[in-house]
Amino acid sequence: MRFGYSIIPKNFTWDAYRVILHSPQTLLQSYFVTIATTVVGSIVGMWVTTSYAYAISRKDYRFRSFLAFFIFFTMLFHGGMVPSYILMVKWLGLKNTALALILPYLISGWFVMLMKGFLQTIPEAVIESAKIDGAGELRIFAQIVLPISKPALATLGLFFALQYWNDWWLTLLYVEHDNLMKLQYLLIRVLKNMEYLNSAEAIEYGLVKPGMLVPSLSARMAMCILAAGPMLLVFPLFQKYFVQGLTVGSVKG
Repeated sequence: MRFGYSIIPKNFTWDAYRVILHSPQTLLQSYFVTIATTVVGSIVGMWVTTSYAYAISRKDYRFRSFLAFFIFFTMLFHGGMVPSYILMVKWLGLKNTALALILPYLISGWFVMLMKGFLQTIPEAVIESAKIDGAGELRIFAQIVLPISKPALATLGLFFALQYWNDWWLTLLYVEHDNLMKLQYLLIRVLKNMEYLNSAEAIEYGLVKPGMLVPSLSARMAMCILAAGPMLLVFPLFQKYFVQGLTVGSVKG
């Protein structure tokens, strides 16, 4: 902080990384949990969201209006944290399970509306011709609708991946075991511990020696690299589809 912020650091040190990576097993386990929940949650969430959006985008579907209003209602009114906690813990019994880190984010009203806007641009003649050829609804959805929806699916997948990757709230609510701890929650806990070691109370209890400074500020920057690094590598691969997916669904209005 003596030299302020600059692009090129005055002094280069690995101390923050050495402190954070002191116990790599816990960090690697958190990486595994985060990657697994991100991949599984994104794939299942894309399937659920796209299926729902496809149903309410079809003008000949009988319950289209009811399902569209139902998902729109959830965008206006949310159940809140306490009912969600009771549902997940008391009714479903998912505390300290991997499902607790995946299930709450599987479907979102905004994501459904985003996909619905895109799917409505698909000409009905394409679907009608597939029906004439004898294709069923599932085959039309899986072999015709999904392949021509790649830009929207890439955008949706990126949104899901960012949501699952950056989440730490579900770990705080539903997980007590260290082997199910997500990366972001682990980094927050490490940072809080380092800030505590810099306090006068830690010196009083003999946890650190007087004059010893734990690199909490540089550790914060190192945590940003560890948490955001993988997503920074993934984002350029989806950038082209990301822009197309955001704009193509809004053309029809």
